[in-house]
Amino acid sequence: MSSNIWTPAELSSKAISLSGNCWRVVEAQHQASTMKVTDTLEAQEILEKIIEETKPPIPPGCERLDFLLMTPFRYSAQNPNGSRFRRPNAPDGVFYAAEHSSTAIAEMAFCRLLFFAESPQAPWPQNPGEYTAFAAEFGSRQGLDLTVGPFADHGLLYHLVDYTFSRSLADRAREAEITVLKYTSVRDPDRKPNFAILSPKAFAKPGLVDRESWKLHLDSNGARAVREAPRVSIAFDRDTFGKDPRMQDFVWNR
Repeated sequence: MSSNIWTPAELSSKAISLSGNCWRVVEAQHQASTMKVTDTLEAQEILEKIIEETKPPIPPGCERLDFLLMTPFRYSAQNPNGSRFRRPNAPDGVFYAAEHSSTAIAEMAFCRLLFFAESPQAPWPQNPGEYTAFAAEFGSRQGLDLTVGPFADHGLLYHLVDYTFSRSLADRAREAEITVLKYTSVRDPDRKPNFAILSPKAFAKPGLVDRESWKLHLDSNGARAVREAPRVSIAFDRDTFGKDPRMQDFVWNR
């Protein structure tokens, strides 16, 4: 197997079983956004039905899933930016998650700070953001572990900014009918694992299996995350994400 390129057949030969719980983080207002503009439960239900009718069709294989699990597959083609394992405007979605909720929080903290890196005039938010971490159970006989050789130390696969190589690998993984990629988080200081679920059929259960409430505070010192129960605090200082070139000229004092 070449160190620079893997064919679908080569990836298929490396396929293993992967299963367990994975964590993803979303802003907490997804749970009550329509409550803010309605006065009764009946009105809220009508509004949610109207909103539902404007959304893209539910993709095949997602019909049984909780909306939080289906969302990355449902809206994939409307996302022009792309990501590590998904090309811009690709019709096939990717559900990104982490083995630990703390890693998912690190990924979110980076994304929030990246917004401010690209908006140097934006002031820090006065209040911490409220987030929900939720867990899903997955299981696949066609998984690929990118945290071990020959993938683990591949510089292009784990490049901080350029996703060209990783997107090509994901394309070939799909051709090989790989449904789950396990890979190392480049945002988590502890380098714990992430998962990229390439197909909704990899979910072992249609609903969520756990939830946590988090608050994320950003200021000139970095980011601080607090889980409410059981209480856990995590700090990401100014240097935590400093290797990413987009963060090197960050304006911390606002």
